Amino acid sequence: MIQFSIRHFLRKRFYEHAEEIVKSPFRVDVHSHLLPGIDDGARTLEESLGLLKGFWQMGYQKVITTPHIMGDFYRNTPAIIRQKEEEVRKALLEAGIPIALEAAAEYYLDEWFIHLLEQRKEILTFGNKYLLFETGFANMPHQLFEVIFEMQTQGYQPILAHPERYVYLQENPNKLDKIVERGVGLQINLNSLNGFYGPTVKELAEKILASYPVKLLGSDCHKQAHLENLRKILALPRLQKWNQPTLLNHSL
Repeated sequence: MIQFSIRHFLRKRFYEHAEEIVKSPFRVDVHSHLLPGIDDGARTLEESLGLLKGFWQMGYQKVITTPHIMGDFYRNTPAIIRQKEEEVRKALLEAGIPIALEAAAEYYLDEWFIHLLEQRKEILTFGNKYLLFETGFANMPHQLFEVIFEMQTQGYQPILAHPERYVYLQENPNKLDKIVERGVGLQINLNSLNGFYGPTVKELAEKILASYPVKLLGSDCHKQAHLENLRKILALPRLQKWNQPTLLNHSL
């Protein structure tokens, strides 16, 4: 019964619209919230499979999903994340969806993350110890550079998630110079590039891509609406100018 419902869901959600699907020039998507029920992303296993089916149909070979770890809301642990990762992998196999799945995390720069670093707790990374982190949207954290230094001291390569969405960088883009000078990589949300989050975010995303060595382009997919907008992004002719050979999306 469960297998039937999953297959029925996938067939209804995706096969009926196969003619609309475009192919991604990127082999790997980095940054999404597709493990069911542990953050503000996919809520059920069926929803996780539906979204992953969409990535596969768009030509992605691998998804590195990154559930939130936040002290006040989502105190996910490596054990919780790995358990959900294995659950989804088994379901992918049963459903016949041939896409590779890997789980890391998106760490929110808060006291909990600082505690994890100070206590040398296990930190979930991907690739060559790339550590995806985010900050609050309104203000630059006063301890940002100290935490960046600590990440690097412990051998991690920090990647700042969606810098184009932070108000403090929209108001003063030059602050990004200091962040990049400290050796921080940048991950731009693909959905920022057609105004999904608004014109200000779109403008800064394009400026960053034109001015900085961006490491990653990611979907930040939480739900079906993000996937549907991603299809529109992948169909944009100007996408090719953002598809730099140095992007990690081609090698992870």
